[in-house]
Amino acid sequence: MDLKRVVVTGLGALTPVGNTKDEYWEGLIGGKSGAAPITYFDTDKFKTKFACELKNFNATDFIDRKEARKMDKFAQYAMVAADEAIGDSKLNLEEVNKLRVGVIWGAGIGGLETFQDEVLNFASGDGTPRFNPFFIPKMIADIAPGNISIKYGFMGPNYTTVSACASSANAMFDALNSIRLGHCDVVITGGSEAAVTIAGMGGFNAMHALSTRNESPETASRPFDATRDGFVLGEGAGALVLEEYEHAKARGAKIYAEFIGGGLSSDAYHMTAPHPDGIGVIAVMKNCLENAGVKPEEVDHINTHGTSTPLGDVAELKAISEVFGSHAKNININSTKSMTGHLLGAAGAIEAISVILAMENGVVPPTINHTTVDENIDPELNLTLNKAQKRDVKIAMSNTFGFGGHNACVLFKKLD
Repeated sequence: MDLKRVVVTGLGALTPVGNTKDEYWEGLIGGKSGAAPITYFDTDKFKTKFACELKNFNATDFIDRKEARKMDKFAQYAMVAADEAIGDSKLNLEEVNKLRVGVIWGAGIGGLETFQDEVLNFASGDGTPRFNPFFIPKMIADIAPGNISIKYGFMGPNYTTVSACASSANAMFDALNSIRLGHCDVVITGGSEAAVTIAGMGGFNAMHALSTRNESPETASRPFDATRDGFVLGEGAGALVLEEYEHAKARGAKIYAEFIGGGLSSDAYHMTAPHPDGIGVIAVMKNCLENAGVKPEEVDHINTHGTSTPLGDVAELKAISEVFGSHAKNININSTKSMTGHLLGAAGAIEAISVILAMENGVVPPTINHTTVDENIDPELNLTLNKAQKRDVKIAMSNTFGFGGHNACVLFKKLD
């Protein structure tokens, strides 16, 4: 069968460097770091005392107070980003066939703070199980798309993909295929996460996954730098409205980019560490290029997974050199996690938005905080260090990988 074309007609972002898509983009181009000391709880006894929290965000500015109390932060973030994307798309909610509008979302953890608080409350009591009646629906990872569909009456496919930090990229690929195969006309997709909590910070610290650069939080996320010592935890959400091309064209929608393909693979190697030879990463990028019908030499820009971990950054760049060969040095490679931190299940969504906006604006955001060359990284690669670079981006890729060996890759193209 002939696959339908899929385009992006709406964007929404709620991030540590900006609370709208426009603020997010300005933060990225300006090389703004979202990292700062944690304000949500006392970090005195924690190894890591900083994260990339949202700034000046109050859920009740966007959501009715009574409704907001029924949602964990990750679901609140999802609602805000989705609302922006739907508004940005100018989708006519009175005319669209809601049976053919889906919501496919990504979340790596879900309602971690809700789970944490309910268990701590129980543990501090007399053993009587006094739990909030909204405990379970606030916590479960699939509630975010459920809430979005309920608000708007979207009755197409509705679910959450969970593949750790690859979750929202997985969701986007599923959304792409739902439209390609003719099951939907429109899908709201993306991801959200709210893991800057006692449990989240404590758990990642126990794994030695987080940077402990407490003396200089704003420089702690330093992908590709020889002195990197772990990732910086972030929070927020990203949302995209995907639409069948003819459907979008018929209503005169603004089209940001065409979503031309995606790929999935597994490292099948270790619970948390990447394969040192990047075998799964090589496979996912090749799968993505094949799925899109694109040659390696056509790619202009790659937003890497680039978490600022000692092993992961090197393995990913080696995989890029393997897949793209001599063309790798012609690609603008970056890691926007140097600014936003790592949003876990929301990372794929906000990084896809970054590459789409790079196409629209002809500028690639920088990889900030780079001061020391890593001898294990090919010096000929253009890592877009410390300053944004002008570039006519026609085809751009975004990589996202997760604990468990999950790899996801998505590819976008500027419309002719």
